[in-house]
Amino acid sequence: MLPPLTDLVALLGIGLVLCAGCLRLLSRRGGVTPWAKGVTAACFVLLWLPLGAAQLPLVAYVRGISSDLSITLLVLACMGLVRRWRGEGLMDARERMALYGAVAVAALLLYPMALGWGDWDPYRAGWGAPGMLVSLLAVTLFFWIKGLRLLPVLVALALLAWTMGLLESTNLWDYLLDPWLAAAAIFQCMRWVAGQLRTRWRPVKVPSPAGIVRDVPAASPAAAD
Repeated sequence: MLPPLTDLVALLGIGLVLCAGCLRLLSRRGGVTPWAKGVTAACFVLLWLPLGAAQLPLVAYVRGISSDLSITLLVLACMGLVRRWRGEGLMDARERMALYGAVAVAALLLYPMALGWGDWDPYRAGWGAPGMLVSLLAVTLFFWIKGLRLLPVLVALALLAWTMGLLESTNLWDYLLDPWLAAAAIFQCMRWVAGQLRTRWRPVKVPSPAGIVRDVPAASPAAAD
C-alpha cells in the first residue's frame, strides 16, 4: 500500500536530494564515472529498504531529522542529478549566483522575523496573502527581463505544487525554501564574496624600472598604472 501523496512526495524529494549530494561528492573533474553512478543508484535503493520494528524505509527516518524539503531544493537536486548523470555542464554561473542571492535575501528576511525578531511575521503571508503573490510576480518578472530564467521557473513550479497541495504544509514559504537550501545559499554567497575580494586584492607582478619584479595589490594605484 502506497503512502499518502504528500508523504510520497516528501520521501521521494529527500531521497533524490541525498542521491544528488552523493553523486556530487563522487564526481570528478573529468566527469562522473560508472562506479559513481552505480553507488548513487545503490544509495537510492538502500534509502527505500524497510528498517526497524515499524518497517519504515530508511528515508523516513531521515525525514524525521531533516523535515520536508522545499520544491525549490527538490527541483535543483533533480537538475544537478540529471546533468551530472548525463555528463552535461552545470547551470550557468550567473543564473546560479542570482538564485543563491535571492534565496539568501529571502531567508534572512523570513527566518529571523518569523522567530520574533520584529513586529511583523512574513511567514503568515505564505497562506495566500495577495502582497506576497504580487511580490513574487514582481521578482520573477525582474529576473525574466534580466535574462535569468531559472528563478521564474522554480517559482512557477513551487506555486503549482502549492496549489496542488503536494506537501503537508499549506504555507507557500515551505514550497519556496527550507533551512537546508537557505544555509547552502548563504554559504555560496559568502564564498562568492570571499572569492571576489581575494581576486581584487591578489598581488599583480609589476616590473620596476630596474627590471625587478614586484608584487603589487591588484587594487592599488601602482597596479592601475
